[in-house]
Amino acid sequence: MDESLKQYLPKDYKRRAYYTPYDVSVHNTANDLWLSFFGKVWDLTQLVQENISSKLCEPLIKIAGSDISYWFDKQTGEPRKQVDTNTGLITYYCPQGRYLHIPSSDPCGDDELGNHSKPWWNNEQQYCIGNLSHKTRKIKIINMLTDHEDIIEVPSEETINEILDRYKKINAHAASYTWKRLGKPLDMELTLSANGIPDETDEFEQLGVPETIHLYFNDDLTVA
Repeated sequence: MDESLKQYLPKDYKRRAYYTPYDVSVHNTANDLWLSFFGKVWDLTQLVQENISSKLCEPLIKIAGSDISYWFDKQTGEPRKQVDTNTGLITYYCPQGRYLHIPSSDPCGDDELGNHSKPWWNNEQQYCIGNLSHKTRKIKIINMLTDHEDIIEVPSEETINEILDRYKKINAHAASYTWKRLGKPLDMELTLSANGIPDETDEFEQLGVPETIHLYFNDDLTVA
């Protein structure tokens, strides 16, 4: 492994309770490496950087930013196993090659980074940073002051305040607006569904028309 890859320069991100698949997908390099499996999001940047000279990092780097639930047994949460067709022995299922903390099948091989007292997939406290949304939603946000429109994808589990926080990347003054739908102010502590905004994702996919939220600047005297 090229030692030049060893650099602690992860992308800035805000810790959230829920992430979208897209949130995970942009963290896809050796120095900024996220994965998801079984509804959890894992930041393995530190793990990979600490072992960057090992070839066992390569499978994780190759698959960075994606979901690897298929690597694991749904019942046990442990790496899946399979029968080696050449030897008839039970081996670990490693579609991208053996990765960090997977024991070597060769009893004479170097297993320094294989057998581990607490493999990373069991170390949720250190590496798990939140949950993967079970369903995302796309909403259109219209700034009634500027007539600017944006469509953003958000976890269905997030409250309006949490969506507002995401929207700050587009409009840093998002908190200075009153968020409304059909002229009615939204409860910022509730989710879209709890605010009576139905999930019309299927309709959006078919018609290209997402649910719309209007933002009214708090100094704007426009009647909702």
